[in-house]
Amino acid sequence: MLTKEDIVKNWLPRYTGAPLQEFGEYILVTNFSNYVTKFASQFNSKVFGLDRAMQMTTNADGLSIINYGIGSANAAMVMDLLTAVRPKGVLFLGKCGGLRHSTDIGHFILPIAAIRGEGTSNDYLPPEVPALPSFKLHKFVSDKVVEAGMEYRTGVIYTTNRRVWEHDQAFKEKLRLLRPIAIDMETATIFAVGHANEIPRGALLLVSDVPMTPEGVKTEESDKKVTSQYVDLHLEIGIKAMTEIGAKGEKIKHFTF
Repeated sequence: MLTKEDIVKNWLPRYTGAPLQEFGEYILVTNFSNYVTKFASQFNSKVFGLDRAMQMTTNADGLSIINYGIGSANAAMVMDLLTAVRPKGVLFLGKCGGLRHSTDIGHFILPIAAIRGEGTSNDYLPPEVPALPSFKLHKFVSDKVVEAGMEYRTGVIYTTNRRVWEHDQAFKEKLRLLRPIAIDMETATIFAVGHANEIPRGALLLVSDVPMTPEGVKTEESDKKVTSQYVDLHLEIGIKAMTEIGAKGEKIKHFTF
């Protein structure tokens, strides 16, 4: 266990319960266990890791989905662990809080960038390096959103380590000054760590709440409503995009200096 390669090849199976050969070339990552359950039910695929920190399954087309948990630390870890299998593309299916009047519950967002407010990504890249998706991956995903008859928003996401901030007026004023379109806990980390690890990456986010107003803060009841109305479509678009990108999408290259 002297090198990063030694560690991740041991730890990816350790955290997921799945042998390395079970992982596909394209991968969906999420922080919701029901996405994995729905995926497995649709494709009748075996779920690994029910007794582990992460759950994963792979369908017959070679597309995998992993639930890595919640927060930027776990997002960084899964993007590190995936270097064990060197995926050709990773798409994050996450939820976010809409911060603009033009962004409402049920909207999809394809972030053009993310503000690195979480701090985790500073262990991978200097703070001056922007957290960006792979453009060609996002270009392909955007086509699939439109094919599904849905609109999407673009803009900058603010990623934070704080889960409970909705009461903090000073923090909310900071968000107003920075003008992001939405807030979450993982997108910047996935973009930055994916860049550091030379993994093509993207994010398709579902607006699940509008937390700048007290009545817009997510509750158990409102989250169940979002799940029932929008999660199936969110997952469907992700599956279609990452299944077809290898055959129909432009080749994604990671350029190094």
